Amino acid sequence: MSDQTNRPLYKIAAEIRRDWVKVPPSADAYLIPMAQLNSVDDDYGFDSGRSVVRYFLINASTWKGEKARAIKSELKSMVGA
Repeated sequence: MSDQTNRPLYKIAAEIRRDWVKVPPSADAYLIPMAQLNSVDDDYGFDSGRSVVRYFLINASTWKGEKARAIKSELKSMVGA
């Protein structure tokens, strides 16, 4: 169950796009669905929002910096990681 104070995933995805100039295809494959989800409780096709966020985090290891750390922390708290 997600916390009602969480920002919508599509807003987080837009912020990631603004900050991460060269998103690798492995991370982009999950950033694209995130841009269409409101919360981790939503589904994208046969995938849960939680799995989309978890796989994004796994593939976002090359995204560095203060904003990256803050957003990754925010996403981890949303999925209970």
